[in-house]
Amino acid sequence: MISPAISLRSTVWLTLALALVSAPHVMRLPWWLSGFALLMCIWRLYLARMRLELPSRWLLMVMVAGGAAAILLQYRTLFGRDAGVALLVLMLSLKLLETRTLRDGMVLAFIGYFLVITNFLYTQSIATAAYLLVCVWLITAAMINLQQRREAAGYRTQLRTSAVLLAQSLPLMVVFFLFFPRVQGPLWGLPADAFSGISGLSDSMSPGTLNQLVLSDEVAFRAAFADGAPAASHRYWRGPVLLDFDGRTWTTTARPLRNNIELERTARAVRYTVTVEPHNRRWLFALDMPGSLPENAIINADYLMLSRTPVTSRLRYEVESWLDYRIGADASPAALNRALALPQGFNPRAVALGRQLRAQYGNGPAILDGALRFLHQQKLLYTLQPPLLGLHGVDDFLFETRSGFCEHFSSAFVVLMRAAGVPARVVTGYLGGEYNPLGGYFIVRQSDAHAWAEVWLENRGWVRVDPTNAVSPARAEGGLAAALPQGANLTRSAFVTHPVLRQIGLTLDSIANAWNQTILGHNLEMQRALLYRAGLDDTTWRTLAILLIAAALMVTAILALFTLRNRPQQDPAVVIYRAFCGKLARAGLAPREGEGPNDYAARLARARPDITSAVHAITERYVDLRYKKISIKSDTYENFANACDGFACSTLATRPA
Repeated sequence: MISPAISLRSTVWLTLALALVSAPHVMRLPWWLSGFALLMCIWRLYLARMRLELPSRWLLMVMVAGGAAAILLQYRTLFGRDAGVALLVLMLSLKLLETRTLRDGMVLAFIGYFLVITNFLYTQSIATAAYLLVCVWLITAAMINLQQRREAAGYRTQLRTSAVLLAQSLPLMVVFFLFFPRVQGPLWGLPADAFSGISGLSDSMSPGTLNQLVLSDEVAFRAAFADGAPAASHRYWRGPVLLDFDGRTWTTTARPLRNNIELERTARAVRYTVTVEPHNRRWLFALDMPGSLPENAIINADYLMLSRTPVTSRLRYEVESWLDYRIGADASPAALNRALALPQGFNPRAVALGRQLRAQYGNGPAILDGALRFLHQQKLLYTLQPPLLGLHGVDDFLFETRSGFCEHFSSAFVVLMRAAGVPARVVTGYLGGEYNPLGGYFIVRQSDAHAWAEVWLENRGWVRVDPTNAVSPARAEGGLAAALPQGANLTRSAFVTHPVLRQIGLTLDSIANAWNQTILGHNLEMQRALLYRAGLDDTTWRTLAILLIAAALMVTAILALFTLRNRPQQDPAVVIYRAFCGKLARAGLAPREGEGPNDYAARLARARPDITSAVHAITERYVDLRYKKISIKSDTYENFANACDGFACSTLATRPA
């Protein structure tokens, strides 16, 4: 069977719906591809409006090949998230130019549904979900329009029908959301470029690394404390530990892993929950110092918590930390020697200063105070825009530019300690966080990124020292803005700086956090907890499958009963008249499509003059009952039915000679 041709109205519907689905990708696609897709949409609408022939397949094949080659040159691949979305948008815009039939339109609509999903590869926010729900609504309306053979139904009718269909599917969606068996990790691996735009800490640090990161207001993680939060000066969130130094850059290497924490605890534990944003690393942030491990987590020799797999989706875990602790008191000589290593021929003035501090203060705690006192007396400037440094970066910072950020202070301090014979290392992570009173949690942003030092002292082990406090004590208590000199140019979002907008931003973040926890964070553990509260202790795949099927059948049955019960009753006159027309059709006198009862009677009178009076009487009675409603009684419908049956059985059987 040949598929019907697609109408102008259906073409407009499809083009509008697909354009709206593609709109969020415009800022992510190359400008030439966005312009090309828009041009193809305008061209298709013009051809439909002017009733012109569509381009030949040869021209379309040339454009497909050229577009694919351009995408290959742009992304160096045809695979991955960005290149794949670009290729999909290209093919979708060209598919419009060969859409001739109803079947082609249905294919386009289904591709549109698939394009909806690709938007969630970039963001899964509430705003994105709401916008894409509107897109699904319009695509469904476009599919309904494709099935309309006539142009009588208006846009409002199709939009209303689409809304009703989506509303009817909502209970089933809830059932599948609650009971569909969850698996640990995603069903498929995300493309390698899915995290190309994610900012965060690195496994290396050099001058200028962190001061660029702190310009970002992106959320790194959120933390909610069970029994009150520690002071801002104690909220050091431990990240990568950098041990190796080449004269300019600090790096970390693979360290031994363990499944337990060896920690001497000297105070009560602080319990809290962390919801970390995806950063495509294995790092799990915790207050310095973590005393327990979340599920599926390990810890390395530097006390950095690690996930067993990269964090490619939002992850929530519970942990406890001790603010007073002792670690590494029994460190091996090899580990301590590594924490003393300095590259030969770099920063001779800083090395000489370290040796001078050793001679003056020895190797005990006093040397720490001496080094911090030196940094304070140098009147160093805490700034986001430090001058460029030369080959001997630490020397230039301490004795020439005297301007830097936390990575400059921590790097210089560790070099001084190592030159003085004190094992030391750089620790990166985050400091502080902004409290959201609406949600009762702290927001730790990339702008809270920080670097400090750890030194090893005999009988005490590794001790945290923050050399930034020697220059700008306000950094620990008041955050980044309080630490910078007055008048410093700190470009921040208005939602962070303006009081009213800040309150709005916290409200929106609280709503987003609730969305993340309840919807996006509905994992296997939450599913088990939900079913446990419902009285199901042992949640297996089989149990979930049975619950899913039973709940889906129950919801479907309820919806079916509700729909049938509220289905409008058909006019008895219509039922009787259709039966009358059916019997005429079997005699070769079927009504034509779109033919009204009076026109049908007139045509029957011309074809069969012998039945004119009977047909006219039945038609007149049908029109009265159906449209004029002159008599609505059960005996009237019964008489009408008897007249139709008697005519069809007797009069119609006798054909004129």
